[in-house]
Amino acid sequence: MSDRWLSVEEITEHLGVSKDTVYAWIAKRNMPAHKVGRLWKFQKAEVDAWVKAGGASDSDDARQERDDG
Repeated sequence: MSDRWLSVEEITEHLGVSKDTVYAWIAKRNMPAHKVGRLWKFQKAEVDAWVKAGGASDSDDARQERDDG
């Protein structure tokens, strides 16, 4: 079942990043995420395409977040 919706915890595990990073990417980098009630949900294929297109590429603001965290 590869098309199921993933939770924040599952997408952080898939990408190897923290929850804070995922929330920052949603807010600042248009990470593909869908709000279902109070929860964020993700389609793995959409996130993978976003990463491949450079959406998660390191930049000054990402380095700053990492240094602050």
